[in-house]
Amino acid sequence: MEFFERFAIPHPSPAIYASMVVIGLTVIAIIAGLTYFKKWGYLWREWLTTVDHKRIGLMYLISALLMLFRGGVDAIMMRAQLATPDSKLLDAQHYNEIFTTHGVVMIIFMAMPFIFAFMNYIVPLQIGARDVAFPRLNAISFWLFFMGAMLFNISFVIGGSPDAGWTSYFPLAGNEFSESVGTNYYMIAIQISGLGSLMTGINMITTIMKMRAPGMTMMKMPMFTWSTLVANLIIVTVFPVLTVALAMGTMDRLFATNFFTSSNGGMDMLWANLFWVWGHPEVYILILPAFGIYSEIISTFSSKNLYGYKSMVASMVIISVLSCLVWAHHFFTMGQGAASNSFFSITTMAIAVPTGVKIFNWLFTMWKGKIRFTVPMLYSIGFIPLFTIGGVTGVMLAMSAADYQYHNTMFLVAHFHNTIIPGVVFAMLAGLTYYWPKMFGFMLNERIGKWTFWLLSIGFVLAFFPMYITGLDGQARRMYTYSEATGFGALNMISFVGAGIMAIAFALIVYNVYYSIRYSPRNIGSDPWDARTLEWATNTPVPEYNFAITPQVNSIQPFWDSKKKGHVLFPAKLDKIHMPNNSGMPFILCSIFFVWGFSFVFAIWPLVILSTIGIFACLVLRSFEKDHGRYISIEEIKETEEKTGGAKL
Repeated sequence: MEFFERFAIPHPSPAIYASMVVIGLTVIAIIAGLTYFKKWGYLWREWLTTVDHKRIGLMYLISALLMLFRGGVDAIMMRAQLATPDSKLLDAQHYNEIFTTHGVVMIIFMAMPFIFAFMNYIVPLQIGARDVAFPRLNAISFWLFFMGAMLFNISFVIGGSPDAGWTSYFPLAGNEFSESVGTNYYMIAIQISGLGSLMTGINMITTIMKMRAPGMTMMKMPMFTWSTLVANLIIVTVFPVLTVALAMGTMDRLFATNFFTSSNGGMDMLWANLFWVWGHPEVYILILPAFGIYSEIISTFSSKNLYGYKSMVASMVIISVLSCLVWAHHFFTMGQGAASNSFFSITTMAIAVPTGVKIFNWLFTMWKGKIRFTVPMLYSIGFIPLFTIGGVTGVMLAMSAADYQYHNTMFLVAHFHNTIIPGVVFAMLAGLTYYWPKMFGFMLNERIGKWTFWLLSIGFVLAFFPMYITGLDGQARRMYTYSEATGFGALNMISFVGAGIMAIAFALIVYNVYYSIRYSPRNIGSDPWDARTLEWATNTPVPEYNFAITPQVNSIQPFWDSKKKGHVLFPAKLDKIHMPNNSGMPFILCSIFFVWGFSFVFAIWPLVILSTIGIFACLVLRSFEKDHGRYISIEEIKETEEKTGGAKL
C-alpha cells in the first residue's frame, strides 16, 4: 500500500473527486467511440503518425482550445472565490493550486500552442513551401508539447497540483515548503514541453531562411512570417535558460542539491533571475506573432498594403533585443540597488517606443482605407485601444520607485491581463476566424462571431479594470480572501460578473463552431476574404503538397498583385513532388518521454532507467533508418487539383 499512497491527492476535495470521475468517463467514452466507429486505424494513419505541417498545426489548435477552457475554469473559480469578502468557496491551499495551474496552463499550454498552430499551418503556405524544413522533428515538437501538457494536467488527480505560483519562486518551491510532488510536475512537465518549443524554434527559423519561394527576399516576406522568424529567434535564445533553470530546480528537489536554497551556498534569487530571463521574452514570443496576425488582417480588411513595412520589421527586431534586457523589472522591490533598477527601468520604458510605431502603422493602414468590419477586423480594432491601456500601465510599472506601490497588488494582475488578453487572445480568435475557411473549407458565422467579440470585450473591461482600482487601494495579489472592512467587495463582484460574461463569450465560440459546421455554405472558394498573401493562392482544402507548382514572388503582396496587376504567380511547368513519409516514431518516442517524466515526478528510479533506455533506443533506431520520402506523380497531382477545384493543369 505504501507504493500507491504516494499517488494520493494530499488535499482532496469533492471537486477533485468529481474531476476524477469526469476524466475517467471521458477516457472510456473516447475509447468506446473509436472502437465502435472503427477509427483506430484512421487515428493512427492520419493523425498520430502525420508529419504534415497542416495536421500538426490543427493538433496544436485543438490542444490550445482545450487548454483555454481548462485554464478558464480555474479563472472562474478564482473570481468566484474573490467575489465576496471572507468567502469559503476555496481554502487557501486550493486557491494556491488553482492560480498556479491557471498561469502555467494559459501561458505555456494555451498561448504557446495557439501561436504554434498558426506558425505551423500558415508559414509554409505564406512562403510557398511544401512543408517545414524538418517534418519529423516538427511531429516530435508537437508530441513533446502534448505529453508535457498531459503530464502537468494529471497532477491534480494523481499526486497533487503545484502550489508555489506560476513563477514557482524558491525557497517556496523547495521541499521544505512544497512537500507534495506538485512542484515536481511543474519542473518536469514544462521541461518536456519546453524541449518541443525549442525544436519548433530551430525548425521555423530554418524553414523561413532556407525554403522561401523563388523571388521572395527577406524584405518581401509577409509580416506574419517576419513575426514568426523574430519570435523563434527569441525562443532559441531564451528557452535554453529555462531548460537549465528547470533542471537545476529538479535536482534541488530530487537530489538535494543547493542551487536555489537560502542556505548551504545556494541563492534563491538565482531562480528569479533565470526564470525572468526566459519569462519576459516569453511575453514577446507570444505577442510578436499576434502582431503579425493583426498586420495581415488589418491590411486585408482595409483593402490597402500595410503602411510602413520596413519600420514594422525594424520595430520587431528592436523589441526582440530589448525584450532580453528588461527581466529585472519583475523584482525592483527585491533590493538590487538604484543603479540596476534605473537601467532596467529605462529599458522597460524604451520598449514602448517600437511598440508605439506598430500601433501608428496599423492606424495609418486603416486611414482612408475601405474598411470591412468583419469579425477578425473587429478584434484587430478592439485590440488597439485596450492594448494601449495595458501598455501605458506597463510604463507606470516601469518606474522603479512607483513599483514599490504597484508591485504585489492586483494592479499588476490587471496590467498583465490587459496586455495578454487583447494582445494575444484577441489575436488568436481573430486569426482563428480569419484562417478558419482555409483550414476547414467553410466560414464561421459572422453574426455569432460579432456577439462573441462584444461580449468578450465588455466582459474583459468589467473583469480587469476594477483591479486597477483595488490594486491602487492596496488589494494584494495571490491572496485567497479579504475582509469586508477593506471595501474591495463591490469591485471584486463586478470583476466576477465580467469573468462570467467572458465565459458566456467563450461558450458562444463553441456554439459558433457547432452552428457553422451544420449550416455554413461550403462553396466559398479559396479566397473568401479577398486577401493579399500566398496562403490564399492555393486550393481549399489545401492539398498535402500545398502548391502544385512552386509560386514565383515579385512583390510584398504577390497574390494581390496576381489578381489586380496580372503578375504571373505560377510560371513553371508541373513536375513530380517530393514529400516526407509519415512516421510513428515521434509519437512512440514522446510517449516514452511521458513515462520518463511521470517516473521522475514520483522518483520511481527503475522506471526512469527503463524509459531512458527506451528514449535512446528510439534515437538509435532512427539513426539507422533509411527513409528518403516519396514522390507524388504528375497524374496524382492533376487528379487532386481537379477534385479540389485547383488550376487546370
